[in-house]
Amino acid sequence: MPSFFPDAPRTSGRWNSSSWLSAWLPAIIGIAVICIESTGTFSAQNTSSWLRPIFEHLFGRFQDASWELFHHYLRKSGHFLGYGSLGLAFLRAWLYTLNRNRSLHAWRLRATALAIASTALVASGDEFHQTFLPGRTGVPSDVVLDTLGAGALCLLVWLVRFRVAPRSIEPLPSDA
Repeated sequence: MPSFFPDAPRTSGRWNSSSWLSAWLPAIIGIAVICIESTGTFSAQNTSSWLRPIFEHLFGRFQDASWELFHHYLRKSGHFLGYGSLGLAFLRAWLYTLNRNRSLHAWRLRATALAIASTALVASGDEFHQTFLPGRTGVPSDVVLDTLGAGALCLLVWLVRFRVAPRSIEPLPSDA
């Protein structure tokens, strides 16, 4: 059964454009979504104007102070989960891209480190970009939160998907 995350790295061969695109398309889409969300349209003031009526319809009226706090945590949760999802897309792309020249564990660890670093790089660029937009602020704490989101979701993959070695892979001498 095909999986979002490959069990084994590609062994050799050249990449064609369709295999590269299928590996990296989820990450590219994730970056595009972040670029759209990084505009003034998605500032806290603008998202509050359409999110508040939705949440008040579902949960009843909010006091202004309660809404501001809830909205703040909702936006930070969006950062954590959004960048966590981007981290998973990067993990998938790196797993498909990297050759396995060492152990299965080392291949997975390298892909995970690159996924988290790639997410941190995108988060840094996003926050830097926001410093130039009216109504937006770029803060280093958001980069940390975004990177933690990627790290947490990648850890979840390790706990659920990578906890055991797949049976169909021949171990390299360094795996023994």
